[in-house]
Amino acid sequence: MSPSFRHSSENRLLATLPTEEYERLLPHLESIFLPAKQILYNINEPIEYVYFPKNGIISLVIIMENGATVEVTTVGNEGMIGLPVFLGANRLPNQQAISQVPGESMRMKAEVFKACVTPSTTLYRLLQYYTQTLFNQIAQSVACNSLHSIEKRFCRWLLMSHDRAESDEFPLTQEFLAQMLGVRRAGVSVVASTFQKDGIISYRRGQMKILNRGGLEAASCECYAKLKQEFECLFDQNSGQF
Repeated sequence: MSPSFRHSSENRLLATLPTEEYERLLPHLESIFLPAKQILYNINEPIEYVYFPKNGIISLVIIMENGATVEVTTVGNEGMIGLPVFLGANRLPNQQAISQVPGESMRMKAEVFKACVTPSTTLYRLLQYYTQTLFNQIAQSVACNSLHSIEKRFCRWLLMSHDRAESDEFPLTQEFLAQMLGVRRAGVSVVASTFQKDGIISYRRGQMKILNRGGLEAASCECYAKLKQEFECLFDQNSGQF
């Protein structure tokens, strides 16, 4: 395949497609804005659309019986929300998909997606690689959450969000971040306060601003670099995979 990003899509999966295939899909893609905390998929409800984020961040979260939530993974402009449809399912049994950081997304009706994205298409083959990459990300995150301190996990999460939001500043509440990390809000508050005093972040009224990315990278665990490398390998235009 010739070089990636040959057309104007801001979603990296779509941008990797040959122009002819992208233009064939384009009439079925609708550009929408996803506000913060909008629920895209609810537990055990049919999936009506698949989403290709252009900016912003979408979280997949597990809902426990007592109502507690914990993040499974996050998806930004490198990916797609709706892999169960690609894998032959039509609902999430115990998960929600929630817009975490507001932004624009392309969406396609699930039934149209299944009709258009067949084994003969580039997007089908690309999504096979993406699915494996996402599984690797989830596995790395499980290890990170089990073995690394809240400070390192906090940095990893902010770095990944910074990459996907494509902005130094984005809306984020401590309560929401605590839910995503699976820790108490008081723990997040202490960590955020420490990094703010060190001039690495600025946090006020639900707005997070990255002031010193290098400081975040230095304080993070190795998981961020591994996760970032996974996706860069996926989109390496010289790999010849797609």
